[in-house]
Amino acid sequence: MRSQHDVPARPPAFRIRLPRLPVEQGIIRSTGNPVTRRLGDGVGTGGQLVTIAAVLVGALTTHLTNHLMERSRNRHRLLTRWDDKKVDAYGEYVDAAKMRIAASVRLYEARENLREDHRPEEELREDLAEAGRRWGSAFERVMLLGGDEAIEAGHELNKLVAEIDWQATGRITGTLEEWRERHRAAFRAINAFHEEARTDLGIRGSVTGDRHPERDLLLPSARQVPARRTSDRQASAGD
Repeated sequence: MRSQHDVPARPPAFRIRLPRLPVEQGIIRSTGNPVTRRLGDGVGTGGQLVTIAAVLVGALTTHLTNHLMERSRNRHRLLTRWDDKKVDAYGEYVDAAKMRIAASVRLYEARENLREDHRPEEELREDLAEAGRRWGSAFERVMLLGGDEAIEAGHELNKLVAEIDWQATGRITGTLEEWRERHRAAFRAINAFHEEARTDLGIRGSVTGDRHPERDLLLPSARQVPARRTSDRQASAGD
């Protein structure tokens, strides 16, 4: 019979200690699962990329919008500046055409003895030539700045003004009625040019039509010989 001291002692329990994984703040999730940790890192990087892309798109959109607005303002300023130049060019051209017509009238009436003019004919011809040079320079500005329809209306007016000039200088012949008819046609052409110029400039309204009936030339009344006084008639009868 074995005594209590003969019972062999129970061997000690065997334990294996695993090394602890290093803990990094903000990386390992609450589950402590390394797979979950790797997925979490991927989601964070993707979110940052989306944020950066959104910032870049916003910056590009702002830049493009500012660029388009500035370009629109510059175009508006440019159009306004050219419109001002067009107004000056159109006005100068019509004024030059009328000055050429007026110089032609003075020369024609002097040559046809329709009125007395103390200036020599050569001087009147020089005035007409100078008016023609001014008219030509004015139309060059219209050619540079004017719209297509305004330029064509100017060509039609030029032809009629030239015919008035030619009859005034004697290069072509014609009656007084033909002379006046050329003037009527020229002023109709001036009104047509006004219409095209207003359309090109975007001006509302019209200078012709039902509200603006066509008007004829303003012609002086026929000369009347003043009646002699009664005393003069009696003196003439006594003689």
